[in-house]
Formats: sequence, structure tokens, C-alpha cells
Amino acid sequence: MRLSKGKQLLLLGILLVVIDQVSKILVKTNMGIGQHIPVIGNWFQILFIENEGMAFGMKFGGTVGKFLLSLFRIGLFGALCWWISSLVRKPGVPTGVLVGLTLITSGALGNIIDSLFYGIIFNYAPFMFGKVVDMLYFPIIHTTWPSWLPIVGGKEFLFFAPVFNFADSCVTVGALYLVFFQYKFFARGDEPVEEGK
Repeated sequence: MRLSKGKQLLLLGILLVVIDQVSKILVKTNMGIGQHIPVIGNWFQILFIENEGMAFGMKFGGTVGKFLLSLFRIGLFGALCWWISSLVRKPGVPTGVLVGLTLITSGALGNIIDSLFYGIIFNYAPFMFGKVVDMLYFPIIHTTWPSWLPIVGGKEFLFFAPVFNFADSCVTVGALYLVFFQYKFFARGDEPVEEGK
């Protein structure tokens, strides 16, 4: 029995959220904050940090900002679910568009779960004020700028500095995929795109 496209997307979303949450709980329950485990040399590490704000460690306006960010995430998640369910019912909507939006929606839900429930589950903050667990760290280039360069000369240079999680990856990959490979669909205002065009 073949599952409908909507059910396939739902299963994909559930799988992505499960991967995200399992990885976060494993890190949170087995590592101390700041602890790191080299995976591939020094350029890929598991580094446990907790993020109070947005993706890649960005912050937004203290306690009030955290509350508003949580509300925004919930609203965005609801809007994305509604949009995907309406697109599934339209004929001719490219599967890639639906998969890209499902990646973004799953990533949003993964971080919503942290924000809403981790504070309560791990007994450190009230509902909606939990911290997001981050652990993927790729300090691919760690060097010092040549001293003869103006402004930055002699300063440390690190690429790639942000620490992020699987949910952040889903959002980023989904968004980039839509921008680079599904732009025709959005340029036409959600009108179905015929195959090969």
C-alpha cells in the first residue's frame, strides 16, 4: 500500500525531529557544557553548548525577547504546516518544494521543543524559556591573519565558528535548496510548475 504524499512528508518530518531530539538528549545527558569530542581531526567536533536565542547562537532581547522568539517560532511552525498541507492538495506542486518546506518546518519544531520543554524536563527554567542544545562544530580553518594586513593583521581567524544542531541544519539546507533549485515555483506565485520547465 502506497502512502499519500502528505503522509510521506509527515513521516519525513517525524524522522527528522526524532534524529534532532535523540542527538540533543544524548549530548545533554552524556556531556558537560563546553566539553568537546573530536570526530574528524580538529575540523569536526561535537561541542556541547546551550543557546538561549536563535540559530547559530544569536541572541534576541533578553527574557522578553526569548518569550517573543518562542511565540514567533510557534506561529511560524503553524503557518508552515498550513502552507504545506494546502500545497499537498494542489496538483503539479513539485515534490522538491514540499520536501524543502518540510525540512524547514521540522527544524523549526526541533528547536521549539527545546525552547518550550527542556527547561521543565531538565529542571532549570519555566515553560517557553528552555535553552536550545547545540553541538555540531566545524572549526575548519583556525589561524592568525598576517601581521602586514591592515585592521585584522595579527588577529585570530576562525572559520567556521558557529556551533549548531541538526534542526538548524534542516532549516538551512531546506531554505538553500528552495532558493537555488525551486525558485521558479516561488517566482510564479505558488502556481504549479510543469515538469521540465
